[in-house]
Amino acid sequence: MAESWNTDTSEAVYRSRDAIKNLRISVRVERVTSSVVLSQHLQQTVLSQQNPGVIELDTLTPQAQAGDNVEELVVHWQEKLFSQSEMDLFQSEAACHSPLEKQYHTEVRALLRTKGRRNQRVFTYTEHDRFTSLHEDSVTTAQSAPTFLAERMSTVRNRRQERRTVDCSVPRSKMITWEPSHDFVKSSHVVTNAMTTMHIMADLGPPGRLGLKENECLLFTVRTDGNGVVLLKPDFNKGKEPYRVETNGEKKEVWRLTLDNVSTAMAAEDKEKEQHMYKDLYSRHKDYLNSLVGHDFEMPPPGVLRLMVNGEIVSALGFEYDNLYVHFFMELPNSESLLYVNFFMEHVVTCHTWRPLQTGTVSGLRRFFIGGSPELEDHSYVRVPGTFKGDRLSRFGFCTETTGSLVFNLHCLQHARAFVDARDLRKKRQSVVDQLGGFSQQGAVYNIMEAFQRARRRMQEARESLPGDLINTSAQTQSMM
Repeated sequence: MAESWNTDTSEAVYRSRDAIKNLRISVRVERVTSSVVLSQHLQQTVLSQQNPGVIELDTLTPQAQAGDNVEELVVHWQEKLFSQSEMDLFQSEAACHSPLEKQYHTEVRALLRTKGRRNQRVFTYTEHDRFTSLHEDSVTTAQSAPTFLAERMSTVRNRRQERRTVDCSVPRSKMITWEPSHDFVKSSHVVTNAMTTMHIMADLGPPGRLGLKENECLLFTVRTDGNGVVLLKPDFNKGKEPYRVETNGEKKEVWRLTLDNVSTAMAAEDKEKEQHMYKDLYSRHKDYLNSLVGHDFEMPPPGVLRLMVNGEIVSALGFEYDNLYVHFFMELPNSESLLYVNFFMEHVVTCHTWRPLQTGTVSGLRRFFIGGSPELEDHSYVRVPGTFKGDRLSRFGFCTETTGSLVFNLHCLQHARAFVDARDLRKKRQSVVDQLGGFSQQGAVYNIMEAFQRARRRMQEARESLPGDLINTSAQTQSMM
């Protein structure tokens, strides 16, 4: 029966408030070979029989090979686990030059002296190591199709944090490369990576031949930005099937990879304490922002309307050439023309532009080869001058040419003391109307009761004024009815 595998090896994104240093990852790699499968099948067959001593299982699965086929350990965040090649390299003090290499030399010597090494195949590359994978693909056979951005970013190398000396003797003629080659772009295009990365690797070489670089495979990658975002590739198994890992070389071997999150869960008391801490922090930050803004807005003087405009140029249409820039100014109307200000409260405004036109072939050639055109000395000429007192304004002889149009997106806000006073007045009027309405209802009920009392008294007076025999006759008539 064919074994099922987890084929989803895409990147998973998590967000956590907990510190990344508390991350614990359980990594298990298990070799899948014909001998291991056969031994497992024979174990199940013999255990199902009544006489389990028919076949000696020790001859098929010796205990000495158990560690070569399976390895499982828990890895902490940025925990350095040395590979066999690193153990061999950092044993010699002569091969260690940088401070980090000297530190690794001390740690390797301590592991050899105390025999405290707990890993054989699984090892790690931390943020301080010089491990760089341009593609960062795991060795699983079933890989997700890379996107266009992933393919283009695969050629971008990360910028190193340490400083290096740069040759300053660069000829000025080569400061700008107008036609860069593919190799030049690949070697010069760098990106500053703000993510902290950790790689979990495995040495999947045959038993007795560990320590060869060609047998090292990337199993798992963890990246974080320090703001609570954690990226995993691939994701945790979460009870699903294991990932399939294949080695390269003449004799390809298949390994099972299982990844689990074994981080310690936070206690209920600590979780509640943390929530209270976050609430207090957010409350303090809110008070700080309120202190910066203030509780009261600056109120304009009485009788003054303040207009605040926040706008942007969205697009430019219909112009002859590209690479344009816009230099503009806004002239507000007079304080008396309030209707024009209200009309100015538009969200999208299209402004049609023109330029002065100088006739003649020479001016056209000069504008084409040299650039430039006649400009207005007084920009207020585009509108009706404020000093104009007549009915008609003539611009006869002034030649212009339409150049294009600009689209503005404006967000306008009016601020005046009259608005606040009107709002308060409306509230007062509403309260007065409500009070008047209540009084009117009470008065109507009182009037009805007064009318009923007057009618009752009149009826009583009328009965007292009638003769006695008429009253008796009327009473008999009512009884007969």
